[in-house]
Amino acid sequence: MKQRSGFLVMILQLFVTGSAFSTQLQTVDEPDFYAGDLHLQSYIEAALESNPALGEALARYRGALQKVPQVTSLPDPMLSFTQFIRNVETRVGPQLNVLTISQKFPWFGKLDLKGRVVFKEAAAQYQVYRTREREIIAQVKRAFYDLSYVDRAAEISQEDQLLLEHYEELAQIRYSTGQGLQQAVIKIQAEITKIINRLKILNQQRVSLVARLNTLMDRPPQEPLPPVEQLALPQMTLNLEELYDLGERNRQELKAVMARIEKSEQSIDLAKKDYWPNLTLSAGLINVGKREDPAGLLMPPPDNGKNAYSFSVGINIPIRRDKYNAGVLEATEGLIANRKQYLNIRNEMEFSIRDQAIRIETLREQVELFEEVLIPQAEEALRSTESAYETGQLGALDLLDSERVLLELRLINARYYADYLRALANLERAIGTKFPR
Repeated sequence: MKQRSGFLVMILQLFVTGSAFSTQLQTVDEPDFYAGDLHLQSYIEAALESNPALGEALARYRGALQKVPQVTSLPDPMLSFTQFIRNVETRVGPQLNVLTISQKFPWFGKLDLKGRVVFKEAAAQYQVYRTREREIIAQVKRAFYDLSYVDRAAEISQEDQLLLEHYEELAQIRYSTGQGLQQAVIKIQAEITKIINRLKILNQQRVSLVARLNTLMDRPPQEPLPPVEQLALPQMTLNLEELYDLGERNRQELKAVMARIEKSEQSIDLAKKDYWPNLTLSAGLINVGKREDPAGLLMPPPDNGKNAYSFSVGINIPIRRDKYNAGVLEATEGLIANRKQYLNIRNEMEFSIRDQAIRIETLREQVELFEEVLIPQAEEALRSTESAYETGQLGALDLLDSERVLLELRLINARYYADYLRALANLERAIGTKFPR
């Protein structure tokens, strides 16, 4: 009897789980990222802590994990009560009513596979959360680098305004002494007006970028942020094969699709389990009353009014094969779709890596050209023109031409700085981990 009981327990355990299965909450680690400025680092940390979209993704991941105990638990047992309208007479007395409890046990390993399927979906949701995390980091960086350009452009424009005001004084002196024309004064004043208008536009852009950064950090949009200091450009060696490998190992979208590929594989196995029946075990208690008929009262039978007990085993008969075939085909098509999605994301990732790497190389060359050649030449040309203007050898238009050239070169170089850092942020986003490392 004990051997039979142990064997029955073992069978029931196999029906319930199929194999040992456990899930653990994945540790949510702080993401690693490159930040060459302390303000930028603090903005990113604030966004990761407070951004509502990130909190939403984290809650969805944690919610997905809670599906595991739901699908791996046995169905609730069924308790039923039957009352006979007309009692069934037996030798030991009338059957009054029946109390039955039944429990369904899915086929071997079904619950285990259900748990694995939903756990893989939770793993995919975790990578969706990490994807949102990397995107927020990239958004903060882009806004910050654009803000750095605006602040640098405003600084350059203010320096140029002071220079033009100095030229205006010189032109006024020359005009008052009869050595210059009033037209020169007017031309310089027009340039000063242009600079003032540019500063207004830059200030409007700064208000918008500050609001964007504050929104990402879940702060009031009007909260002030300090000016961004001149940022340094990190020097690095870009190796495409190494970058592709980093992306293959770290890109969160790839990890999410890989989890869904594994989910689809488990879903196929689960769909095949539907070809097999489920087991239902039932135990019943039949309430029997004592005999009250004349014969029973005269000669009560042995076990008079003794309750009866029952035990039954049942299975469903899975004869709807078309339905189960369709379930397997659906899971198979889902696997194919996820594999194609993986290839598509990997191709897009490699394109993005190559595109941003080329952009970084190009911008670095441009910055070197501007800082080592073009800007020094323009500065030298302006100094020469200033000397010639002071001695009367050149006019105000020549002076303004030299000033405009230097101004535009400095502004373009400032834009290249910001674009270089934006491309670096995009490259970091493409590979899904800190870069440069």
